[in-house]
Amino acid sequence: MPGKQKARPIQIVLANEDEHSFELDAAALEKILLQDHVKDLNVVVVSVAGAFRKGKSFLLDFMLRYMHNQQNESWIGGDDEPLTGFTWRGGCERETTGIQAWSEVFVVDKPDGSKVAVLLVDTQGAFDSQSTIKDCATVFALSTMTSSVQVYNLSQNIQEDDLQHLQLFTEYGRLAMEEIYLKPFQSLMFLIRDWSYPYEHDYGLDGGNTFLERRLQVKQNQHEELQNVRKHIHSCFSNIGCFLLPHPGLKVATNPYFDGRLRDIDSDFKRELARLVPLLLAPERLVEKEIGGNKVTCRDLVEYFKVLQGFTLSYSKLINLTGLPHNLSFIRQVCGGDKPYIAPGDLERCHEEFREHSVRFFRSVKKMGGEEFCQRYQNQLEAELDEAYTNFSKHNDGKNIFYAARTPATLFAVMFVTYVVSGITGFIGLSTLAALANLVMGVALLSLCAWAYVKYSGEFREIGTMIDLVAETLWEQVLKPLSEHYMEDNVRQTVVNSIKASLTEQGSQHTKLKTH
Repeated sequence: MPGKQKARPIQIVLANEDEHSFELDAAALEKILLQDHVKDLNVVVVSVAGAFRKGKSFLLDFMLRYMHNQQNESWIGGDDEPLTGFTWRGGCERETTGIQAWSEVFVVDKPDGSKVAVLLVDTQGAFDSQSTIKDCATVFALSTMTSSVQVYNLSQNIQEDDLQHLQLFTEYGRLAMEEIYLKPFQSLMFLIRDWSYPYEHDYGLDGGNTFLERRLQVKQNQHEELQNVRKHIHSCFSNIGCFLLPHPGLKVATNPYFDGRLRDIDSDFKRELARLVPLLLAPERLVEKEIGGNKVTCRDLVEYFKVLQGFTLSYSKLINLTGLPHNLSFIRQVCGGDKPYIAPGDLERCHEEFREHSVRFFRSVKKMGGEEFCQRYQNQLEAELDEAYTNFSKHNDGKNIFYAARTPATLFAVMFVTYVVSGITGFIGLSTLAALANLVMGVALLSLCAWAYVKYSGEFREIGTMIDLVAETLWEQVLKPLSEHYMEDNVRQTVVNSIKASLTEQGSQHTKLKTH
């Protein structure tokens, strides 16, 4: 068992800044968690995460003081005692990279007589100038998945982007868990540093919980996006709390030689800090790590880390509209620009098949946002697929020579009919009707000439579109019904004549037989 003087932070997840990737140091983790006196104990993992340069390591060192002196009421230390443990310093550049764990695993006796192992974990700060959003999300997700209590370290307030980042980070972790029967994560503690509004909400847990309840409240008049963020956070954690911590004082913030001595820290901060740490680490408050509702030992946690070491989520797995490119590719193979005309019924059947395939593929791929959010994007996917089908149908119709000739054929039909009507009405003396028929024939002729010019030159396309629309209306409303009716009558008459001929033939044969 390592002594206090030998204990130190050990890097268990290494950051490769050049490739923006992370790697588990399994040997280092095993050295910490597989010590004989702790490997079979249930483990409590307290992790601190959040933006860089907000005092995460500073806070963890006070947790170390508590774990070393929790039987002593003055565990917080003397006024002239420098703060040691996890490496920290003032300034604007980051200190911690990857994920670090304290090499000493503390054994604590709980009030029920059981013993648990307590592991303290420090994480790389988010949103520094060297980390991508994926780096930040990966570290936070790994930290949240492996901790039983995640302290979300924030400055001054809970802003909307803090909640959105939390949603993004936890969604990365949620996607790594193939089956989720319970809430995927355990306890989340919002820690608001440098709280400046004690006149609205008191420092500490009670004021923090009241403030958090208002911040996470889902209201009817909220935008859907804001509602989804809050619903997601509530759905991810079994327990959520908030603690409001005052500013530690100007000496802490501005003195480059500050080394953690209590005499340089404001009394309000020291008082609230003395309340915060026991809320997280007092024996009766310890939260044991669980996976799938089962408590985890130190030995189990090592294996869990190993399972997660391949956890790298590429953005290609997070595309919300997965499936659309596949459908478009399939339809192009059927009726693309170089493909011949296909019967509309066959095209529709292909579309239905490809549409079903795309939706099934969409639902099978991991996506961000949860069921309600993804359903909205599935509806959008289906709408875009239907719109693409409509466009391909029009493109396919354009390949049909009879469809392309519909407008001139309709105009020729109108000219022919009006020419015949003009001749007949002029012959019987109905000059007014003959003049009207000639007028319609002239308009049809001019329309045909204009349509031909538009198709040849590509100019005045609006006029060509209008002529096509009028011709299509005449075809659908007048000529097509008349032709179908005529065809129907001809078929019916043909059938009747066939039946009559058949009956006549049968009658004649019967007469012959009777005569014989």
